[in-house]
Amino acid sequence: MNASEGWCGVQRHPDVVVVGAGVIGAACAEALSAAGLRVAVVDRGAPASGTTAAGEGNVLVSDKEPGPELELAKASRRLWPGLLAGLAEEIGPQAAEAEWEPKGGLVVAIGGESAAPLADFAAAQRTAGVRAEEITPEAAFDLEPHLTREVAAAVHYPDDAQLQPVLAAAALLAAVRARGGEVRPGTAALGVERTAAGEVAGLRTAAGTIPCGAVVNACGPWSGEFSAAAGAPVDVRPRRGMVLVTAPLPPGTVRRKVYDADYVGAVASDGADLQTSTVVESTRAGTVLIGSSRQRAGFDGTVRVDVLRAIAAKAAALFPVLARVPVMRAYGGFRPYAPDHLPVIGSDLRLPGLWHATGHEGAGIGLAAATGRLLADLFTGAPPVVDPAPFRADRPALTAEAVL
Repeated sequence: MNASEGWCGVQRHPDVVVVGAGVIGAACAEALSAAGLRVAVVDRGAPASGTTAAGEGNVLVSDKEPGPELELAKASRRLWPGLLAGLAEEIGPQAAEAEWEPKGGLVVAIGGESAAPLADFAAAQRTAGVRAEEITPEAAFDLEPHLTREVAAAVHYPDDAQLQPVLAAAALLAAVRARGGEVRPGTAALGVERTAAGEVAGLRTAAGTIPCGAVVNACGPWSGEFSAAAGAPVDVRPRRGMVLVTAPLPPGTVRRKVYDADYVGAVASDGADLQTSTVVESTRAGTVLIGSSRQRAGFDGTVRVDVLRAIAAKAAALFPVLARVPVMRAYGGFRPYAPDHLPVIGSDLRLPGLWHATGHEGAGIGLAAATGRLLADLFTGAPPVVDPAPFRADRPALTAEAVL
């Protein structure tokens, strides 16, 4: 069977097939289709049902030290509002609704020993163009009245934002469809077909082969597996995380994303052992999301009660009011982790026609807009939105056989 039959109702093959319909794959597909390419998206599950569904919707600059990832985050923060506004004009405001909230973030130091490192981190970010405003504990209490009075120092990040990740992915994919592209859920990608010259000739799926000239690996935590099946492995592995969700709370209980300064260290850590740090943020629905945890545990999806208790205790220490609120649910998910903590964005020189957009770990929602734009820029030869060199797929940290 040739799976290209029926794509868009005609016999025209897509130029590009994106594997993965999470927010990264959706952003890549949207940007490629906006550049005039015929795009198809496949996913073995439903769109945005994997890592994206387990995301908190963070669009952050506050948790990244100066360097390539911060530059990508700044670009993405600039792009998201305009991208969503453009989608609203193209497909309608209801289809493009993603609950965008530019509400800012607050990072606090509990105890004097972490105050100086937080100030140093903020100072370094300011040199990189981030608005990182050191404020007094009293000013922090004005921003977040329910915050613990144990705060010794605080930094306000006006440019941190939030959106609803599943809605954002749905809006991006709706635009792809509106431009004549196709999204095929329930279609497992198995590998690629090659020409006699060793270039990509198509994507092999459980439903047959889709002829195409390029394939984008946007498989998130499963990117290592897919790239190995394609014959060009990159070392991207799953890192498990868990989140608690409270029942809806009165407005203003938590007003923005708030986290303890040790969260930045947890994000940057490459340790395999369990790590927990305090992250608290509200949603438009009134619930509060409480995290976070990180652990390399393969694809073991067990939601551990001991981890949830540790997360809850830390959150209640940061916001004592949370000690008295009911938890509505808990969930876990897998984040795509690269050993050097940088995403993989661009072509794979070992297999012409294979492209990667993966390895964002817990920052994929925030980095998606710039990731899609950068990939489309590189694909079409347009000036890149950021320097692509640090994200190359052939950097030494990635080209060993994936250990899964």
